[in-house]
Amino acid sequence: MKRNGEKISCLTAYDASFAALLDQVGIDVLLVGDSLGMVIQGANSTVPVTVDDMAYHCRCVAGAAQRAFIVADLPFASYAEPAQALANAARLMQQGLAQMVKLEGAKIEVVRFLVDQGVPVCGHLGLLPQSVNRLGGYRVQGRDAAQAETILREAQQLEQAGAGLLVLECVPAVLAKAISQTLAIPVIGIGAGVDCDGQVLVLYDMLNIGTGNRPRFSRNFMAGAASIEDAVVRYHQAVKAAQFPGSEHSY
Repeated sequence: MKRNGEKISCLTAYDASFAALLDQVGIDVLLVGDSLGMVIQGANSTVPVTVDDMAYHCRCVAGAAQRAFIVADLPFASYAEPAQALANAARLMQQGLAQMVKLEGAKIEVVRFLVDQGVPVCGHLGLLPQSVNRLGGYRVQGRDAAQAETILREAQQLEQAGAGLLVLECVPAVLAKAISQTLAIPVIGIGAGVDCDGQVLVLYDMLNIGTGNRPRFSRNFMAGAASIEDAVVRYHQAVKAAQFPGSEHSY
């Protein structure tokens, strides 16, 4: 899809009913995100989510999706070193039926080891929700030149280590564009501008439901929609046509 210039649509999914709906609409990638800690479990961050939680929700999603590609998050402290990462990735793939696992940060050696063992890996750079306590909050990353250069370098290292996909979260649109153009692998943005190869949102944010405030980079696709399915269709079409995100959703 990247080679053909076709934008990639992605949404989070945590259960069978929503997975079936997103799959039928044509969403390309279903991300079983550890964001479930906040939108499903009511926690203040993703940190409390366990591998058991992820395997359970991934299996729910995989049982209903027929065509979408399924990516599952490795949760906080589940991939500190290669052997641990492999054991937990294997659980998400064997028990949860995920087709790819996602991990946060420049864990280059872990990524290389997983790929060598046959595990497809998605990287995640920029704002790292699992590291929110270290980062001091949910803040845009890569605003200054040094930090931007670090993120670009880490993106290249992840690709060289074998990552097949990259998520960029809350980085300036100009940086995300440069990274998307530099890498051969697809780059999925969330709060990273329209020039990424695809977009992802938390499902509940774009449906304007949940316990917290909707982030700036999201958009309420339920506004004017006739149904939840219609809202998802509108999101899918807006991503494909590069009409979302707009400048008001970017940094």
